Amino acid sequence: MNDLINLSRRSFIKSTALVAGGLVVAFSIPQAKRFMGVANAAEALPLPAPNAFLRIGADDSITVMLAHSEMGQGVWTTLPMLIADELDADWSKIKVEHAPAAPAYVHTAYGIQITGGSSTTWSEFDRYRQAGALTRVLLLEAAAKQWKVPVAGLRTENGFVINGTQKLSYGKLVETASQLPTPTSVTLKKPEQWKLIGKATKRLDSAEKINGTAKFGQDVQFEGLKVAMVARAPVFGTTLKSLDDAAARKVPGVIKVVKVPTGVAVIAEHYWAAKQGREALKLEWALAGHDKPDTPALLKQYQALAQKPGLQAAKAGDVATASKQAKQTIHAEYVLPYLAHAPMEPLNCAVKISDQGCEIWTGTQMQTTDLASAAKILGLKPEQVKIHTLFLGGGFGRRANPRADFVSEAVEVAKAAGMPVKTVWSREDDIKGGFYRPMFVHKASIALDKQGKPLAWQQTLVGQSIIKGTPFEGVMIKDGIDATSVEGVADSPYVKVTPHHEVQLHSVQSDVPVLWWRSVGHSHSAFVMESLIDELAHASKQDPLAYRRQLLKDHPRHLAALNLAADKAGWGKPLPTGVFRGIAVHESFGSYVAQVAEVSVKDGEAKVHRVVMAIDCGLAVNPDGVKAQMESCVAFALGAALSSEVSFKDGQVEQSNFHNYQVLRMKDMPKVEVHIVPSTEKMGGVGEPGVPPLAPAVTNAIFAATGKRIRRLPIGDQLA
Repeated sequence: MNDLINLSRRSFIKSTALVAGGLVVAFSIPQAKRFMGVANAAEALPLPAPNAFLRIGADDSITVMLAHSEMGQGVWTTLPMLIADELDADWSKIKVEHAPAAPAYVHTAYGIQITGGSSTTWSEFDRYRQAGALTRVLLLEAAAKQWKVPVAGLRTENGFVINGTQKLSYGKLVETASQLPTPTSVTLKKPEQWKLIGKATKRLDSAEKINGTAKFGQDVQFEGLKVAMVARAPVFGTTLKSLDDAAARKVPGVIKVVKVPTGVAVIAEHYWAAKQGREALKLEWALAGHDKPDTPALLKQYQALAQKPGLQAAKAGDVATASKQAKQTIHAEYVLPYLAHAPMEPLNCAVKISDQGCEIWTGTQMQTTDLASAAKILGLKPEQVKIHTLFLGGGFGRRANPRADFVSEAVEVAKAAGMPVKTVWSREDDIKGGFYRPMFVHKASIALDKQGKPLAWQQTLVGQSIIKGTPFEGVMIKDGIDATSVEGVADSPYVKVTPHHEVQLHSVQSDVPVLWWRSVGHSHSAFVMESLIDELAHASKQDPLAYRRQLLKDHPRHLAALNLAADKAGWGKPLPTGVFRGIAVHESFGSYVAQVAEVSVKDGEAKVHRVVMAIDCGLAVNPDGVKAQMESCVAFALGAALSSEVSFKDGQVEQSNFHNYQVLRMKDMPKVEVHIVPSTEKMGGVGEPGVPPLAPAVTNAIFAATGKRIRRLPIGDQLA
C-alpha cells in the first residue's frame, strides 16, 4: 500500500463548490485493475467523471454519498469509516445517503454501478480513503489561510483544525476551502495511525431501522401514487392468449387493467384492491408448444448428461490411464436444487413518468442496467431518468439483474397506466417469479493412491448458465464455459494438487430464468468439493482435518482459516453424547472461510447446535461487520441446506410462500462463533464467503453421526 498517491490531471478529476453552505468534494482516484480482491496497483486508469461525493455542511455535518446499495451488509458504516479516519472527522457528525444512479458512480472493477460480488469494501478502500485525505488537506490549507500561518504547524482532530490553543471546526472552513486549488498529491495514513479502520464500530443505520424511520421501497408513498400487481404466466416462456377483466374492474378501488409485456397489471388505489382485482381476472395462457419443466424429469436429463463428455473446464495429465493404477476409486453423484433468493422485502418499484423524464424509487443492486432499461422503454435519454436508491430489505443477488426485470416491468406498468404506479410483488410472486440459483448435478470419480491421496480426478457438472444472454457473456464465458458454473471446482486446490484431472461442463438450455444467488457458483461447488474430500478422508481412514491439512499444505490462507476454526472448536476433543463434528473450508470472493459444525441426529432430524468459523478476508475494516455477515451467512445457508428448494410440476413452481419454501426458523439457529484471522493479505469480500462451507460442514457431521452420506440438498427427510 502506497502512503503517497500522486494524481495527474488526467487520472484525477476533482471539483469543489460551495453548496448550501457546505463544501462538496467530488473525487475519483486511479482505477486499479481488480477482480474479486486481486489488485494491480501499478497501472492507473483514469475515470471519466467523479464517482463519489463527500459533503461537509456549515453545521459541521459530514455526509458521505454511497455509490453502493445498503442491503443489510453494513456498507452504510464501513465506507464512511474509511473517509472519517483519513479526515479525522467527528464520527457522531457522519451522515450517509445513497448516491443517485449515474455513470459517475460506476464500480471500479465492473464498469457499471453495482453492489455485488462481495466487492464493495475492497473496491472502494483506496478511493474513499483518498477522498477523506484530500478533504483534510483542503481544510488544513483553509485554516492556514484564515490564521495566516504555515500548514505544517497545524493538525486535525475530531472535526477540528487545531493550531496550539486555537481551533476551527470543519464547518467554519468550508467556504474558504471551496475556493482553493486542487492538491496534486495527498498522504494517506499508515495503518498504525488508524483510529477507526480495523476497530469494531456500531452500525450507522441501526437506529433508523429500529425506530422505523428507515425508508425501504415498500415505504414509498406520495400524492397520486397508485399500486399495481401483475398477473404473470404460470409457466415460464408462455404468453397471454385471452383476457377477461370485467370482474376485476368491478372490484372497489380498482382503477385500470392494462396489458404489459410480462402479463396483465391491475392498477388500484391500494394493495388489497390490486390483489383482489388480480384474483378476479380470467386469463388463458398459450401453453401449447412450450417446455413444461418437471423436476424428476429434469433430474433424469441432467443425470444422463453427466454420463457424457462435456466441455473441458480444466485438464491435466491422463485421467484414464492413471485411474487404472488406483488402490481404490470413489464414485459419487451430488444433486442441488433450484433456489429462490427470498429476501424479506419482496420486489417492488415505484415509477413516475412526466414530460421532463422518469423518476424511479426502488431498492436495487444494479442501477446502471435499471436506468438504461427504463430509458430505452420510454425513449428517453439516460440523463432524463432518475433512480432513488432506497434501503434494500435483502437482495442476495435478486435485485442485481442484468435484465432489469422488476424495474422494467414497473416502468411498463406506469407507462401503460398513464399515472405514477408502485408495482408490488407478493411473497408468492417473489417465490414463483423466477431468476433462481440453478439446479446442478455433479458426477465425480476420484482414484486414490496407496497413501489415500487423489491420483486422478474426473468431475462433470450439469446445470444452466447464469451468464449466457447477459452483457457479461463476452467476458465470463470462454470456449463455452461459464466461469461461474465451475468456480470452486475447476480452480479448486484439491483438483489442482491432483496430477491427473479433468473438469467438464454441460450448460443446459431452459425457459426457467436463473441468476446469481448468494455466493453464486460456490453455493453448489463447495458443498460437493468439501463433501468429496470428506469421503476421501474416510475412505483412506484418515482424520478429515488432517487429510485437508495434507492436501492444502501449500495453501497458507486455507490452512490459517482451517486451523483457527478447528482450534477454537476443539477439534478432536470430546463432545456431549450424541453430538458430532463436521468440517469444511473454502475460498470464494478473495476470502477463506473454514467452519466446524456440531450436529446431532434424532428421530430422523438433524439439529445444528454450534458453528465455529474462521475467516481470512485480509484487513477487516469493521470486525463487527465481518462477524455479523458471517452469522447471517450461517442463517442463510443453513436454511437452504435443511429445507429450501424450488421444484417444478407440469411447468409450474410448486412452492409459494415460507410454509413450503422454508427458510431457517429461529428455533433452528445454532450458536455461532466467528474468529477473524489476523491478515495483511489482499482484501476479499465478506457478504458471501460464509455461505459455501456451511452445508458440507453440516452434512459431514451428519455422516460422522450416522454413517449416512448426504449427497442431495436439501437434507429434508433423508434421515428419516
